[in-house]
Amino acid sequence: MIEEDEGPVRKRSRLEKLVLDTLGIEELRDYIDELKTEIARVEADIERKQGHRSAADAFFRRP
Repeated sequence: MIEEDEGPVRKRSRLEKLVLDTLGIEELRDYIDELKTEIARVEADIERKQGHRSAADAFFRRP
């Protein structure tokens, strides 16, 4: 059986989406703070990995 393409493949979401209707204003603000903390953690890891890549590129660069 041949399956037809259904268009471009969508990226899978890594975060579980909360039902926001059940949260109060303070809970929503707390949720935003949690997300900002996670974004900062991921950005720090990206910077760390870019530093490793730059060091490796400099080491293996031909003179």
